[in-house]
Amino acid sequence: MSSEAMAGNMAHDQGGDSHGEHGSHASPGFYWAIGGILTVITAVEVAVFYIPFLASVLVPILLVLSGAKFALVVMFFMHLKYDSRIFSGVFLAGLVLAAFMTVALIILYHVLPNYDLMG
Repeated sequence: MSSEAMAGNMAHDQGGDSHGEHGSHASPGFYWAIGGILTVITAVEVAVFYIPFLASVLVPILLVLSGAKFALVVMFFMHLKYDSRIFSGVFLAGLVLAAFMTVALIILYHVLPNYDLMG
């Protein structure tokens, strides 16, 4: 094995691999665009909170919007789009767990007390 091939293997083993197989990182303008999208989503979240006729679907709307923001931040600002899929799976598992816990607590404290379970 040549010394160049060995050096390439060592760089790959130490995490020094170039991003050639994953694609290149985005430009600063792209990050500004993602920041703008996050700002718009945040403004929509605030607006949805103050619209009275959306009160019955407020929580699902906010969960979806927050999930979208989570995905954008994780993919681009934490660079998981350019990393191993294992890391993306870990973050996705955390999102699913958090969403499940939020829905379970809402059911536990706001839905179930309205039912007469003893007859």
